[in-house]
This record gives sequence, structure tokens and C-alpha cells, in this order.
Amino acid sequence: MNYFVEGIQGCGKSTLVRRLSEKHPGYTAVMEGDYSPIELAWCARMNEAQYSEIIEQWSVLQDQICSKSHKEGNCRIVCYTQVKSDNRVFYQQLENYEIYNGRTAFEEYKNIVLTRYRNWHGDGNIFECSLFQNAVEDMILFRDMSDDAILSFYKEVRSALSDKEYRIYYIESSDIGENLNAVRKERVDKDGNEIWFNMLMEFFINSPYAKKRSLNQYEDLLMHLRHRQALELQICRGIFDEKVTVIQSKAYEL
Repeated sequence: MNYFVEGIQGCGKSTLVRRLSEKHPGYTAVMEGDYSPIELAWCARMNEAQYSEIIEQWSVLQDQICSKSHKEGNCRIVCYTQVKSDNRVFYQQLENYEIYNGRTAFEEYKNIVLTRYRNWHGDGNIFECSLFQNAVEDMILFRDMSDDAILSFYKEVRSALSDKEYRIYYIESSDIGENLNAVRKERVDKDGNEIWFNMLMEFFINSPYAKKRSLNQYEDLLMHLRHRQALELQICRGIFDEKVTVIQSKAYEL
């Protein structure tokens, strides 16, 4: 069996992954930024020529880059956020090789995602937001796709996973604003600055979806997240159905 832990930012996904890992010590927790057989969030995907150029340009980081790189066919997957450097340019450059946020043409993007789902035959994993968050944000905020189009995409995902053993735990938040405010207070730097929340707001207001609609306020972000949660629950109940357990944020027992 494998477990997918899904939900809106701030609902408690990381906490549930940790608690599931404690309950099932033989399982592997796969968090955002880790090398994953299915998810590519916070990972660069590049061909061999591009990879060689990166190694040459950042030779001072070569050992770290190589240790965080994985070969998949003709591509290299680099978990670049796990490379330690004081040079922000490195992270900005590697971010350009991510497949999300409209950086990849949709047909190519879909082919990459569905192929990785089909090729995956692992067991004993607990995945943090590896089905919905990054893909749904990509399709709403950067491709401005309709709910129906996103639902169609997930019908193909369900088909690609047809021979896999998995359960989805979807954490539903009854008060997204309250959850976000709690996390805002936790994820601060040593001076108390809200680094995480500022990044989340910047990500949202700079998206094509928000710019097109002049959305730049906190309430606009909440409106988007409410819509996203409703859509993800529709996907869960309408497409994954018997594979899903919906639980309430911070109100469950294992």
C-alpha cells in the first residue's frame, strides 16, 4: 500500500505524514523537494546537455549537484533545493527547469506526468501533496484551465494509476483562513518575518490567473484556495471515490 496525503496549504499535511510515518516505521515518507518517482515539485528536469552545462557553470557545487541528481531515461532530475549554497542565482536558474507553473507546454507536461505515474511500481510510500497541489495550482493559476478540463486530466491520472495500490487521505479545511494564520505564525525567520506567507502571496499575485483578474489581496488568495479545495474534493469523490478518505483538518485520530 501507498498513501497520498493531500490538502490546501496550512491544513496539516506535513503533520499527518509525520504521524503516519511514526505509525508505519517501515514506510518511506516522500516530502516536497525529495526525489520522488511520481512528483517533480522543487526538482529540475533537464536533458543531458543542459545538465552538463549546469555542472560546468556551477563546478563549485558539482559534488552536491551530482549527489542530488537522478537519471531517468534521457533526463536528469535534480533535487536542487537540497543543494546548499549562499548564491540565490543558482536556485533561480534551476527553478527554470521545473515542469510546473506554465514552464512546459501542456501536452508535454501531461505526457511527463502520466508517464511517470504509469512507470511507477513502488510500495510502502507516504507521499506529501504528490497528486493535487502543484498540478492543480499549475492548471488554475498558470494555464487558466476550466474545472471541467482539470477533471478530464484527473480521469487520465486515475487510469495511469489503475494497477497501483494506494489510498488518498484528503485533509479538508473548514476554515482556510484560520489554518493559514496559524501556519503564518509558525513559519517565520529568526527575526519573526513571515517568509513563507510572503512567498505564498507573491506566488499567487504574480500568476497569470491573478494578474488577468487584478487579484492581489489576501481575500483573493482565500477565494482561490476555497475554489481549489472544492475542486480537489470533487476530483476525490467523483474520480478516485473508493480510494479516498476525507478527514477534517486537525480533528482526526490515527
